[in-house]
Amino acid sequence: MNFNEYQEKANRTLLGNEQVLTNCALGLAGESGQVVNLVKNYTFRGSELDKDELTKEMGDVLWYLSQVAEWADIPFDDIARRNIQSLEKRYPEQTN
Repeated sequence: MNFNEYQEKANRTLLGNEQVLTNCALGLAGESGQVVNLVKNYTFRGSELDKDELTKEMGDVLWYLSQVAEWADIPFDDIARRNIQSLEKRYPEQTN
């Protein structure tokens, strides 16, 4: 599955039609916080890293990112491609 296919499938589960951007941005912040909490507890509290929970929370982050992009009419593949281009410029010695 490519990013655009993911974005299209994920959009089918978007509920509501008001304040979509705000809802998705706030959801993104909340789900990112869940990822941060898992890492914090692993790093500083000696908790085991629950990879299943981490995968779930990162999937939630991905969903919200895809819906912000959908709202802004930005193909998700374009976001991934431009990010790789930026990384290649920033770290040219580490590109393959």
